Amino acid sequence: MIRLSVFVSAVAVAVAVVLLAGCAAGNNAASNADGSAAGVGGKASVERLAAMMVGTYSSAEQAAEDPEYRVIELHMVRAWRERTDGVWLYVEQAAATAREKPYRQRVYRLTDLGGGVLKSEVFTLPGDPLRFAGEWKRPNPLPDVKVEELTLRDGCALTLTAGPDGAFAGSTNGSDCASELNGARYATSSARITGKELISWDQGFDAMGKQVWGATKGGYIFKKALPW
Repeated sequence: MIRLSVFVSAVAVAVAVVLLAGCAAGNNAASNADGSAAGVGGKASVERLAAMMVGTYSSAEQAAEDPEYRVIELHMVRAWRERTDGVWLYVEQAAATAREKPYRQRVYRLTDLGGGVLKSEVFTLPGDPLRFAGEWKRPNPLPDVKVEELTLRDGCALTLTAGPDGAFAGSTNGSDCASELNGARYATSSARITGKELISWDQGFDAMGKQVWGATKGGYIFKKALPW
């Protein structure tokens, strides 16, 4: 739902936003990668979540109030609209001082698990991700990338539910998302998506459960910069 070790993205980003750097790569591609719709229900909920996530975000407001947070820009755009196995998003995150060199580039797949629960899976791109920098500016990003070429970050998906206010919130599951960043054993990610802002908090922990990277106060607050 997204690497700088001084804060938590995002979902990544989103992210992730948020989100979800430092997770170890796992199985290749998604299940039902042939585009089938098996297991994907609640299309309206998935589409609503996607509409709330898509956009350009900035943490400038938060950074101005607290110097421990950097000015980060986050972009989320739809990809492969023709697919029926969920909603696919291309996610790019970069420091405002280095927009041309994003430190996080991911693909998310949003699907419905039933019972009001949605899932945001996280995938890495094939090869050097920097060759895809700026893809968020294209009407149809990643036209030359096949879903089968993506690598799933196993254990790093977020499960999200909608609250009474309509916002979606959720997190990864325990220590399932493996990480080796800065001596970590696993990472955790949480996100809250309102349609106007995205709060993403990623943290890395060592084998003893001590935090070794990521924000300590709370998540990054990304305000949507484009009209909503």
